[in-house]
Amino acid sequence: MKYILVLAFCFLSSSIFAQKPCEYATNVTDSIGTYKITKEYLIHEKVFGGNSSYIFCSLALTDGLPTLTVQIIQKSKDFLKANCFDKNSKIYLQLQNGKIVTLIHIDQESCGTMLRDDKGFDNRVKSGIFMFSKENYEELKTSPVLLMRIKYLTDTEDYVFKKEFTAELDGKTYQPETYFINNIRCIQ
Repeated sequence: MKYILVLAFCFLSSSIFAQKPCEYATNVTDSIGTYKITKEYLIHEKVFGGNSSYIFCSLALTDGLPTLTVQIIQKSKDFLKANCFDKNSKIYLQLQNGKIVTLIHIDQESCGTMLRDDKGFDNRVKSGIFMFSKENYEELKTSPVLLMRIKYLTDTEDYVFKKEFTAELDGKTYQPETYFINNIRCIQ
């Protein structure tokens, strides 16, 4: 009887703590090399007074080089300020353990694309690819992220990561604090 109880406890505890499988948008290995990128994940949403902004992240591995792709979507009927990424742009991640992880933008300038939808809203879509350095990569596996600072060409913006939120965009629940803990293993 004790054996059955111990076995049942082990089975249940292993299924409770099991990590969910990685979800890839692309996972290709061919004669040129290997490329994996996780599905986009909403890490920040701000909806206020007819203006909205969303930040999506995805992790990629290109021939052994881990990167973070950040896509920022802004929507407004008013003027949208253009913050550009350039070779000096960086992302700083403040971790719960007090450490700061710095990601460096690739050498490609990007100010985004402006699109007008059928409801009269201006939409700015901007993407940037940021590289991890080897010395700070490991910290993201164990400590939640509290704050993200993005240094643009002419401006700096801070985004506080929530433990959990339900997005107005799609009604799904997101956990941005633990995004890296849950997903960085997918690009190793």
